[in-house]
Amino acid sequence: MMTKEKMGKKVRGFLALGLFLGLITTPQDAVSATLPKSTQELLKKFKLQPNSLGNVDKDLEVPKEWAEKARKEGKVRWRSTPATPEDLKLLLGPFKERYPYIEVEFSGTNQEDRSVKTLMAYRAGRVLADILSSFGGFFEAYKHAHALENLGDIPNVKKLPEEARDAQGLWTGINQNYWCMSYNTKFINKTELPRKWEDLLGMAKLKDGKLALGNRPQIWALNVWKIKGEKWTTDFLTRLFAELKPQLRREGLNQIANLVGIGEVNAAIPSNYKRPYQLSLDGAPIAFTCPEPVPASVEDMAILRGSPSPYAAKIFVNWIVSKEGQLAQYAFEYAAPLDKELRPKLLPFADQIVGRQESFRDHDLEATLGPKLFEVWNGLWLKSSKPGGGR
Repeated sequence: MMTKEKMGKKVRGFLALGLFLGLITTPQDAVSATLPKSTQELLKKFKLQPNSLGNVDKDLEVPKEWAEKARKEGKVRWRSTPATPEDLKLLLGPFKERYPYIEVEFSGTNQEDRSVKTLMAYRAGRVLADILSSFGGFFEAYKHAHALENLGDIPNVKKLPEEARDAQGLWTGINQNYWCMSYNTKFINKTELPRKWEDLLGMAKLKDGKLALGNRPQIWALNVWKIKGEKWTTDFLTRLFAELKPQLRREGLNQIANLVGIGEVNAAIPSNYKRPYQLSLDGAPIAFTCPEPVPASVEDMAILRGSPSPYAAKIFVNWIVSKEGQLAQYAFEYAAPLDKELRPKLLPFADQIVGRQESFRDHDLEATLGPKLFEVWNGLWLKSSKPGGGR
C-alpha cells in the first residue's frame, strides 16, 4: 500500500511535470490568457501579476445595445493635453485590441484650444469633440452651458470613490493628481525638503529668484486654503512673495519643470509628479516633494452633449476608468491610478506623498473658494517683480 508521503510526492511530481509541459495552468495563467497582449506586456513591464487588475472582462461589461450602436458610430473624438504618437500607442493599445470597431481620434492641444475654443464652438452649435479631459477650471462654464452629458449610467464610473466623480454625473476622474513642488537634486538635498508649506519660507536656497512660481494658484493654494483657512493662507502667500521673491513664470507647468531639470531654478511650484518623474528617468537631476497638506485632485473627463458618438464615448470612458485603463494611463504618462489597490504600486515619489495629510480639491471647491483666492493671489502677483526675470 502506498503511504501518504509517497502519494504526496507522486502528486507533486505530476503537477510539476504538468506545469512544465503546459498541461496544467495556474490561476494567473488563466487570467492572463484573457487579457489583450498589450495589457500583458504592460503588466510585465511594471512587474504586476495579472490578478492585480481583478476580473477585467466582467468590469468592462456594458449593455449589449451600447456595443451595437458604438459599432455603427465607428469612432470617438477625444480632446486632451498634448501627447506623442509613441505614448498614445501605450495608452490606446489595450483599448484597440478590445474594441477594434472604435477608432479613437486624439487631439492634444493647449488649454485655450482644448477648453475655451471647444466651449465657444459648442455655444455656436458645433460639437468639436465627443470626449474632453483636463478642462479643469472651466467646468462651471460648461455646466452653465448645459454642455455635458450625464455619466451616471457608466458602470465603472459608478464604482469610483465619491471624491473622484461628480455627484450630478457630469464629470469623472480618470487618474490621481498631486500638485506640489519639483526641485533640482544638485541644489537641494532630500534632507532639506520642507515637510509643511510654511517650512518653505525659511529656505535660503529658494530666495531671490531661485524658486519658479507658476500662475496657477487654484491647483495647489486652494487646497491649502481649504485646510488652513483664509487668514493663514493669505499670510503665507504674502510672505512667500515678499520673502522668497520668486520668479513669476507664465509658461506651461511642464515647461517650468524643465527649468528645474536644467538647473535654471532650484525648485518650482506648482509641479505635478508626472513631468519630474519623466525627466528623472531621462537622467535629469530633478525630483518631487509634497509639503503638507498635500494638494490632491483628479484629472477630469466628460462627454459633450450632442456628441455624434455617445455610445462609443461611454465605452471609452468605462474602459479608461477600469483597472486596465488606469494601468494604460500609467504607461502613457505615469499617471497614478484612482484605484486604491493599484495606486501604491504605480505612484512615482510615493515616499514624498503616502502617509501625509491630503487636501482634496474638486470643482465645487473651485467655485466656492476660488474667487477669494484669486483676489488675494492676483493682488500679490501684480505687486511683485516683473515675471520671468533672472535670479
